Amino acid sequence: MSANYQVIARKWRPQVFDDVVGQDHIVRTLKNAIEGERVAHAYLFVGPRGTGKTSLARIFAKALNCATGVTATPCNACPSCDTITSGNSMDVIEIDGASNNSVDQIRDLRDDVRYAPSQGKFKIYIIDEVHMLSNQAFNALLKTLEEPPSHVKFVFATTESQKVLPTIVSRCQRFELKPIAESLIAERLGQIAREEQVDVEGEALAAIARLAFGGMRDSQSILDQMISFCGKTITARNVQEVYGILTADQVRELASHLIGGDYRRLVAFVDSLAEEGRDLFRALVDLQAFLRQALVDAVRGEGGISTSHGKVTPERLTRILEVLRDGREKVMHGLSDRINFEIVLLKAAEEGQARAIDTVVKELADLAASLPEEEVAEKKKPQSSLIATP
Repeated sequence: MSANYQVIARKWRPQVFDDVVGQDHIVRTLKNAIEGERVAHAYLFVGPRGTGKTSLARIFAKALNCATGVTATPCNACPSCDTITSGNSMDVIEIDGASNNSVDQIRDLRDDVRYAPSQGKFKIYIIDEVHMLSNQAFNALLKTLEEPPSHVKFVFATTESQKVLPTIVSRCQRFELKPIAESLIAERLGQIAREEQVDVEGEALAAIARLAFGGMRDSQSILDQMISFCGKTITARNVQEVYGILTADQVRELASHLIGGDYRRLVAFVDSLAEEGRDLFRALVDLQAFLRQALVDAVRGEGGISTSHGKVTPERLTRILEVLRDGREKVMHGLSDRINFEIVLLKAAEEGQARAIDTVVKELADLAASLPEEEVAEKKKPQSSLIATP
C-alpha cells in the first residue's frame, strides 16, 4: 500500500483562484484588490463547510507572498508557494480557533505579529473557526486587528458568523461564501473522475452533488468512498445503495400518494422505504425539491403535477411545502426519524386536501356572478310566512 496516497479532497484542493468553484464574486473581488493594490489588513470568510473558505485563504496567502511578487496568479512553483501548499510556511500561520481559543494564546499571537516575516513580504495569520475564540481572546485581539503592522494580514474563517463579536466583524472585510450549485459540483466531479480514470454515470454525479448539500469537499469525500466501493465504474444505483437515497421514480410515487391524500398507501410506502434502509431525511429533502420544482412549473404555466382530479394548484403545493419545511428539523433531530417522517407526510397530505377560506369565498362569488339576474333577485326576496293570518 502506498504511503503517499492522498484523498481526493486534498489532492484536488484549489491551488489558484481559477480553481475555486461557485464563488466567482469573491474571487473577482480578491483579484481586483490584489491587482489594484487595495489589499485590506483583515478579511472574514463566512460560509457553510466545504465551500472554500480555507482554500481561498491559502491561495490569497500565496498571491501575497509569491516569489514573483504580489500577483493574482501565484506561480505554485517557487519555495514560498510550495511551503504554503504543504502547510509548512514560516510566514503563513494557520490556527485552529477551536483548540487555540484562550486569551493567553491570542496574547502570544499579539506579541508575535511585531516580528517581520522570515521569507515572504507578509506575515499572514489564518484563523479557522474563529467563532470558537472566547470573548476575552477576541478582546485581546481588537487593538492589533485594528492597527496591525504593515507586514501583517489576518484572514478569519467561520461557519457561524453570528458568534463572532461585532467589534471584530467591523474591523474586517466580510465575504459570504454561498453553497455551491449542484450543477457546478457535478461538473467538477466529472472533471476529477476523468482525471482519475473513473467512469461515473451522469445521474450518479448528480446524486452525489445532491448528497453534498452545497459543499464541494463533502462531494469529493463521497466520490472517494464510491470509488472504494465500486472501483472504476460507478452507477446511480451504486450511490443509491450506499447512501440509501430514493430513485427519481420513488420520489414521484411518494409525491403522488401525498398529493392524492392516500394515507394507506403513504404509510405502506414509508414502511417499504424503512425496510430498504433508505435515508428518510434525505427522502424528505428530495421530496421538497420535487414539489418545489412542480410549484415553479405551475406558477410559470409550464405544467406542474396532474392527478386524477386535474392539475394541482400552486396553493395546494404551497401548503404542502410549508408542512414539509416545518417538519424537517423533527425528522433530522427527532428520536425516531421514521415516526416523525410518517407524521410529517400525513400532516402534509391532510393540509393538501384542505381548502383555504378565501378560495371558497372566491368560488362562491364566481358562482353567484354566473347565475341569471332574475334567479339571483328571486333568491334574495324574503320568503312569505307559511302560516295564514286568522
